[in-house]
Amino acid sequence: MIIIMFGFFIIVTGFIMLFNPQKARMTLSKFASTNFINYTEITLRLVVGVAFILYSDFCKFPEAFKVLGWFMLITALILYCVPRKLHHKFSTGSAHIIKPFYFRLISPFAFLFGGLIIYSVNWI
Repeated sequence: MIIIMFGFFIIVTGFIMLFNPQKARMTLSKFASTNFINYTEITLRLVVGVAFILYSDFCKFPEAFKVLGWFMLITALILYCVPRKLHHKFSTGSAHIIKPFYFRLISPFAFLFGGLIIYSVNWI
């Protein structure tokens, strides 16, 4: 269920990027803005990464799930060690660089990626 919810989250994020890119930009700029937001974001990334690793043998693309899971797990562990203010500075800098047009431009990739994640889950 965690992987399916993550796939839907990516799709919803794609809709926000397409129809309200300013909100997507504002949300990106808030990453790591408080300890609660920072550690919630990192912990959710860790949980999803572990879910991808543990479920990888039961999905349609096991190697891709393992690679993605390990990537998410390792980046989460690294982010636990990075000072929150540095993480927040990176997020605000990224939000400043990525203009609303670019959010709209990459939103179809979010739809495809989220859909591929959901498709990859063997339901039975």
